[in-house]
Amino acid sequence: MFDTSLAPGSSISLPKSEFDVLLSTLREQGYQNIGPRLKDDGIVYEPISTLADLPRGVRSEQGPARFRLVPGNSRDYFDAIPGAQSWKQYLFPPRIRLFTARKEGRWQVIPPDEPALRLALIGVRACELAAIEIQDRVFLRSDYQDPVYRQRREGLFIVAVNCLYPASTCFCASLGNGPQVRKGFDLCLTELDDLFLVEVGSELGRSALARCASQPASAFVQQAARDGLHRAASEMGRALQTGDLPGLLTGNLEAKHWEAVAKRCLSCANCTQVCPTCFCWDATDRTNLAATETVRERAWDSCFNPYYSYQAGGGNTRPSIRSRYRQWLSHKLGTWKEQFGAFGCVGCGRCITWCPAGIDLTEEIAALRKEVES
Repeated sequence: MFDTSLAPGSSISLPKSEFDVLLSTLREQGYQNIGPRLKDDGIVYEPISTLADLPRGVRSEQGPARFRLVPGNSRDYFDAIPGAQSWKQYLFPPRIRLFTARKEGRWQVIPPDEPALRLALIGVRACELAAIEIQDRVFLRSDYQDPVYRQRREGLFIVAVNCLYPASTCFCASLGNGPQVRKGFDLCLTELDDLFLVEVGSELGRSALARCASQPASAFVQQAARDGLHRAASEMGRALQTGDLPGLLTGNLEAKHWEAVAKRCLSCANCTQVCPTCFCWDATDRTNLAATETVRERAWDSCFNPYYSYQAGGGNTRPSIRSRYRQWLSHKLGTWKEQFGAFGCVGCGRCITWCPAGIDLTEEIAALRKEVES
């Protein structure tokens, strides 16, 4: 019989002891549970079995070119802002085989024979969910849909989590992407001391909770969650003025500040590799010594790679670090909006944290604006 207390849009209180029941139900429904785990003094996204696999009692302290884990609330599992990895790796894999060509008399093209993936992503934050929706616009266009991305996206179950302790590099509130999750999830958690406030976002989410012992969320619990989110928004580490960004960037391509930031940038591509929305890629072929088999793979690339803009005949459209950094930032916060209807940045702050030179795009935008205004 349909439980109206679990209807999409409703909220319940779920004791933390019941979370393993949820994970077990998802496994029985054919999902592989993926969540944050502690590894080598960092946080990575890997398969999890129980709540105990999550990084309990830690928070992440982040700044330009700095990341470390510090003690947090010993009872909490979702306090730490994630590390370098994003959920992008599960939808748009860093490297994947496109096809194999094998010579057996004649050449035969063999498509990849990979099982359909059904993944349950546990602990997807608002900025990360916004990044997935941005990549949907890239890979699921009306004129073409990437088959690898589509298959993985259709088999996704999303357990989102509201962010209560943003890092100093976070600025998702400036872009309207957090700290509260608004849409696009099957279940959404807000972690309180002894329970999760769970919002049901879909029929899939409702069915996953069917075996869990829960109760309707009281007004006290819901107010505690609202207070936590209000505090998180007020403690956002950085801010970005977005109203004039497309015009500011594309209208000032010859500003002197591009050269100033280029002197610091290493063109290492760290920012694009950790970014949850960047989608540059390259196709490579590997052929065996007998020249009887070749494998074509798609692999992540970067607009910071000098060879990415290399053209046949010897020309390079972006030969300097200045031109490559300008291309990255003006696309991310300028022409991306014209191309896809949204900024290509979600305010997660990863590019700031993982830039070895400590370049902070919020500061670079402010410096560019100051130069233009003066």
